Amino acid sequence: MSTTPSFFPSLIETLRAIDWPEIATAGGDTLLMLGGSLLFTALLGLPLGIALYLFDRGRLVASPKVYGLLSFVVNVLRSLPFVILLIVLIPFTLLVTGTSLGVAGAIPPLVVGATPFLARLVETALRGVDRGIVEAGLAMGASTRQIVWQALLPEALPGIVSALTVTAITLVGYTAMSGVIGGGGLGDLAIRFGYQRFQTEVMVVTVVLLLVLVQLLQMLGDWLVTRVTHR
Repeated sequence: MSTTPSFFPSLIETLRAIDWPEIATAGGDTLLMLGGSLLFTALLGLPLGIALYLFDRGRLVASPKVYGLLSFVVNVLRSLPFVILLIVLIPFTLLVTGTSLGVAGAIPPLVVGATPFLARLVETALRGVDRGIVEAGLAMGASTRQIVWQALLPEALPGIVSALTVTAITLVGYTAMSGVIGGGGLGDLAIRFGYQRFQTEVMVVTVVLLLVLVQLLQMLGDWLVTRVTHR
């Protein structure tokens, strides 16, 4: 006579014991942090990446001094570990949002941490555009603005979409780390329950949800790249 393995009943009991409404709330906070920070990162990182490209040597408005300054700031921000950046920016976050906790308190450091990362990726995407396209635009008397909007950005669009995808995935990791300072979301839940209260099942669920989110973002990014790629 066979006996029912005890693994499955214990697994069901473990899943039932998890506070799913709490996890749903944390998941929603993670999506809010991701969406808000990605929006502001794009608004700041795209122009910064374009500026890095334009001011570099041999480019349309070459200025080694301006490029050197922008590059220095970007390199400094990129070199700081995000956990340290979270702590260093607490006074700035308090000034901007009035709190350093929750979704609102996490977005400013997320944006500061991801903007230089995106800017470098955008600069790299623009550098991949054939110089002949720029030279053709100049030969036809196009202005710098026209070349950027009508030639550079359309040609570099697949690379820029890929850059935004990579940045979004990076921000997912950053949102998890923001739980260190009470930033909310799945990372905060994993720290408070999974780590501090030794609830391994909560840790496992949050990790799985973050993995699923990253996979969905990558799939969406890959699909968008194929849609904007010139054939």
